[in-house]
Amino acid sequence: MTHSPFVEEKKKNKTYKNLSSFISELRRCGELHEIRAAVDPVLEVAEIYDRVVKNEGPALLFHNIKGSQIPLGINLFGSTKRMALALGVSSPEEVARRIEELVEAKPPQGIMDKIQWIPKMGALLNALSPKIVASAPCQAVVVRAGEGPLLDKLPILQCWPEDGGKFITFPLVISRDPETGKRNVGLYRMHVYDNQTTGMHWQIHKDGAEHFRRLGKQKRLEVAAVIGADPATMFSAACPLPSGMDELMMAGFLRQEPVELVKCRTIDLEVPAEAEIVLEGYVQEGELRTEGPFGDHTGFYSRAKEFPVFHITCMTHRKNPVYATTVVGRPPMEDCYMGKAIERIFLPLIRKQVPEIADIHLPWEGCFHNCMILSIRKSYPEHAKKVMSAIWGLGQMMFSKCIIVLDQDANIQDLKEVAWRTFNNVDPKRDILFTEGPVDELDHSASHDFFGSKMGIDATRKSAAEGMKKPWPADIVMSPAMKDLVSKRWKEYGF
Repeated sequence: MTHSPFVEEKKKNKTYKNLSSFISELRRCGELHEIRAAVDPVLEVAEIYDRVVKNEGPALLFHNIKGSQIPLGINLFGSTKRMALALGVSSPEEVARRIEELVEAKPPQGIMDKIQWIPKMGALLNALSPKIVASAPCQAVVVRAGEGPLLDKLPILQCWPEDGGKFITFPLVISRDPETGKRNVGLYRMHVYDNQTTGMHWQIHKDGAEHFRRLGKQKRLEVAAVIGADPATMFSAACPLPSGMDELMMAGFLRQEPVELVKCRTIDLEVPAEAEIVLEGYVQEGELRTEGPFGDHTGFYSRAKEFPVFHITCMTHRKNPVYATTVVGRPPMEDCYMGKAIERIFLPLIRKQVPEIADIHLPWEGCFHNCMILSIRKSYPEHAKKVMSAIWGLGQMMFSKCIIVLDQDANIQDLKEVAWRTFNNVDPKRDILFTEGPVDELDHSASHDFFGSKMGIDATRKSAAEGMKKPWPADIVMSPAMKDLVSKRWKEYGF
């Protein structure tokens, strides 16, 4: 009989109503370090954070940021344990299994199956669909433009010495497609220009940029920027969902309960009711301003360029909000742990489109788009090259600059094994494929913006059909019987 993985696992997973409840859980688990000394938001916070995150240290809560009365939370997701806590699971693999069961679920066959399926699917759809509420904690305090300090009230960071100024680094930016009305929630940094104006870093390939291009006769695009929400909603904004898919529905799936939304005060958008801080406003057609430079997740500064200007019409917040932020730079950083969770969670969806993929690994040193390692169930000659082409045609995976493909039995999570097999298995002339196509806007190595070359490395075993004119050697592996014997006698050897 068919079943709903959502309904059966609902009781197991912990969810958080808001950021404060997550911070309380981190405190309870010994995963939070609270700093009450006065700290400067210009560089000092970033240096403290960098030292902590590089050693898988705790989340940080700064209570005394110079120039602001609002506490600052950072490194909330910056460890394997905290990333799992944020999703309410023991491991992101649990979420992956739920997704896999959902996409592989067979439709009900008989009449009784269908009758039992209806309430289960109804519960799933109810959780996925955001729920509108009339009032919300995020609007306990309302400050309209001209009525008081807006951005000047917030403990906004300058992260690196050559940054163009202060940046809001973890905003959940909400906009609607002017043509379809579909919502997008994305993470786009915001360069602070003054008390009520910022840049809006919508890279050319992102959904927000597409909304801006589609303005047409409207001239203005209303935008809301949410700073701090429940961890599942914050994480969902970072997920590489297909264009047009609502990130808040993804958050509902992760939370296993709907995200409550409230209508903004000055614009026609809805925001998470339990958010910490909300900036309401708009961008206007034809208005661009220099944004950056900015110390980016690649470990290098992205150069200053022209981007849309965000005008704030209103700021709302909770009575005692926490300013949630992050710093990106040379890995490992907090975003690496989020990226690893995305890698594991979205593997079932990738397999659905490219079923021969056994596993995937995005090494931190590759900064998400510079290197992708795959293992595949190889079935025919040049199968690896087919998989490379498929990956370059999948959404944001088109930015993958280097794809390494190994056989299914390779442990691609072990970079030492990946290097050993790749360096030994590859004949450069035969096994390296070069192509061209779109590249990430932050790829400083490409000769031109938005377009460059890519490389695929076929590190699988080669057959005669692939031009191999001698037998492929077997891996050196000790016999299982001898491994068992030595294991049993290990203490006798004096170890």
